[in-house]
Amino acid sequence: MKRYERAFKENAVKLSYKRGKGQIASLERELGITPSCLYKWRQDYEKFGAGSFCGPGYLKLTPEQATITNLEKKINDSEVTLEILKKGTRSVSQGKIATKQFIEDNKSTFSISKICDVLEVSRTTYYRRKKQELSDTESRIILLKQEIMSIFNEFKQEYGCMKITKELHNRGFKIQSSQVTLYMKMLGLRYKPKRKFIPTTDSTHNHYIVPNILNRKFTVDEPARVWVSDITYIQTIKGFAYLTIIMDLFDRKIIGWSLSNGMSTKETTLPAWEMAVKNRKITKDLIFHSDKGVQYANKMFSDALDAHKFVTRSMSRKRNHNDNAVCESFFKSFKAELIHGNTLQTRKRMKIEVHDYIENWYNKNRRHSFLGYKTIEEFDKINNVI
Repeated sequence: MKRYERAFKENAVKLSYKRGKGQIASLERELGITPSCLYKWRQDYEKFGAGSFCGPGYLKLTPEQATITNLEKKINDSEVTLEILKKGTRSVSQGKIATKQFIEDNKSTFSISKICDVLEVSRTTYYRRKKQELSDTESRIILLKQEIMSIFNEFKQEYGCMKITKELHNRGFKIQSSQVTLYMKMLGLRYKPKRKFIPTTDSTHNHYIVPNILNRKFTVDEPARVWVSDITYIQTIKGFAYLTIIMDLFDRKIIGWSLSNGMSTKETTLPAWEMAVKNRKITKDLIFHSDKGVQYANKMFSDALDAHKFVTRSMSRKRNHNDNAVCESFFKSFKAELIHGNTLQTRKRMKIEVHDYIENWYNKNRRHSFLGYKTIEEFDKINNVI
């Protein structure tokens, strides 16, 4: 059976309208088409108009149906465009390498030409770059970004550009903090802001009170010369838990701590002190500084300190939290990095989390600006601290 082009059929129908119905048979002979073809073509054209003569495999549509179909195509195209923009904008902001990788990863979902058009990427450049191997600079940038992302997640998303830069230096990379800032921005990395905390100790009592001997001298030349201590609360599923810490100001290490359900001396300051003296021996004069809370000022804890002849006591002035600013700074970091934004834990689970934070993270792996962005272990090794 002979096939006719769409344009031929449409022109034949229009010509038949000009000549009139009485001339259809002669027009068929003139055009060399089989009898009654024009009648069928005219019926199709009258019903479907521009949607006629689509050929095998295509639907015939009325003008109204064609309009709806075109609108649906436009809507679908808009949805595809929006999806590409949502997924690909970040890659474009990270540069050519990330953009190329995005196209590679999504070419099975969207056509390459569509992705390039939406993201305003030259297809010629894409295909040329695909054939080329990465330059040394491009490979280095990819490695740096991967390492920055790894460090950011490894250190609980709490490191800003300065600490990440120091960690990169420690791993053998040569890079400026300004470059790290740029790459973090490209990768969309933002560290968690710290929040203020509320002190919990009660200083309204008549127990053993001593003056502020430390007087905010927070820099110390030797270990076991100044220890500072404080208590904070932690919300758990079944009420509050209370964290007591003792820190050596020399290296900022938490040498003693206790997590308790109550606020008594036996649950808070006493076990923290016992852990501290086991972890770090007192061989010279030591200043022990705290606030005036009853857990520090009562006879039981005072006797425990007095049992060590080298210990001199010091206490913050009333309503002056900056006298114990280093402990407060620790609690701000502790709550920002472990507590805020996380779901409430059981007391048992919280004890596991606190142990991991203090012993494995803070005392070993966390970089401290006060120590020149070294970890406590690195700092102690340099200073021969046992």
